[in-house]
Amino acid sequence: MSPDNVYSKAREVLQGICQVCPICDGRRCPTGVPGMGGIGTGEAFRRNIEALKGWKVNLRVLHDKKEQDTCLKFLGCTLPFPILAAPVTGTKVNFRGRMKETDLARAMVQGAKLAGTLAMTGDAPDPEVFQAGLAAIRQAGGWGIPVIKPRSNKEIIALIRQAEEAGAPAVGIDVDAAGFLNMVRAGQLVEPKSVEDIREIVGATSLPVILKGIMTVADAEAAVEGGAAAIVVSNHGGRALDHTPGTAEVLPEIADKVKGKIALLADGGVRTGVDVLKMLALGAEAVLVGRPLFIAACGGGAEGVHQKLLDMAFELQAAMRLTGCGSLQDISFSILKHA
Repeated sequence: MSPDNVYSKAREVLQGICQVCPICDGRRCPTGVPGMGGIGTGEAFRRNIEALKGWKVNLRVLHDKKEQDTCLKFLGCTLPFPILAAPVTGTKVNFRGRMKETDLARAMVQGAKLAGTLAMTGDAPDPEVFQAGLAAIRQAGGWGIPVIKPRSNKEIIALIRQAEEAGAPAVGIDVDAAGFLNMVRAGQLVEPKSVEDIREIVGATSLPVILKGIMTVADAEAAVEGGAAAIVVSNHGGRALDHTPGTAEVLPEIADKVKGKIALLADGGVRTGVDVLKMLALGAEAVLVGRPLFIAACGGGAEGVHQKLLDMAFELQAAMRLTGCGSLQDISFSILKHA
């Protein structure tokens, strides 16, 4: 299926919800949350794009890096490239039921598996959302990472037991959902987590625990202190708190303090392989991609997700070749220039 056909089908499926813009920058997202856009003014969503756009890459072609190795070892898994699928959920609420939750989860998990990488699945007030992700992970032979809302520790640990049973290689908590009104209005507790809370959760499972939604050095250091295996520098795609910085703005200072102590991932505004390269140069070890893969899932199912991931991996390889990088270890801040 060609990209044009995927985008055409996605526009048909998402008519009135998402315009599948050629440049996905949040400026034409009228629906906010619920929907595709950022919360409130949408500033945090747009800031992710602007922050990445502010970094330029230095073209360098007189070098001996003739082959590009993009392989990554991540929490015991070997991936062909440092790109994972971010958790995208809530089809009934955000996408007016245009796609079944089970179909979206299956497309993301199976598409990522076809490409050799991992997808994260999500959680929501409706238990169907978490269960749809778990079912897709089971179907993929445990190849996927379920992400849980910051519920009470007792509830989180109960859901982790289900993740263990499904064979997942790790489990995540999107800690930036601590103030999500959809959870509160549904009568479900979500709360900030202390270092002691994180220690209790980490101590309750043999699975690596990933904390998603870290935007400050203080939270990154707290994650290290609590024993988390990885963090995702993320503002939830601009859907948690209005007027936050873009992730590319805060990533370097976080990497400076905790890289090497904890696995470091990032998301927010990543649309191309060059964006992936920028995030890696700013300090991330791997990158999560959300909206582009969701569009691919709507327009092409698992194969659409698979092809989009391969396209982004190819773009990353080309960008590495054109900046003098032969491996992920060669990628450094020195390849960037701030506009």
